[in-house]
Amino acid sequence: MFGGSPYLPLGVAIVAEVIATSALKAAEGFTRPWPSLVVVAGYALAFYCLSLTLERIPVGVTYAIWSGVGIVLVALLGVVLYGQRLDLAAVVGMALIVAGVVVINVFSSAVAH
Repeated sequence: MFGGSPYLPLGVAIVAEVIATSALKAAEGFTRPWPSLVVVAGYALAFYCLSLTLERIPVGVTYAIWSGVGIVLVALLGVVLYGQRLDLAAVVGMALIVAGVVVINVFSSAVAH
């Protein structure tokens, strides 16, 4: 399905997980059918694509990228969709997460370059 770079299924996994996580609030404890369906389908796609990624990138590196990018994207969607606010500490913390992901991708020999 994803023949080229292992980062393509990882990117799809991240986007699907971010959509699913963002829909959790709208699902209201799985009492609303359509947002609940988005949550289940999004997580299913995310974990499938994550499993494909793990065939080519070590689990620790994959999870660091997946969770780090996901944290930042979910926080940004919280701001845009739900009007949530980020204080300076949250922004600095997320910048450090992004910096960590960049360091892993640029300097780690565990990552397929």
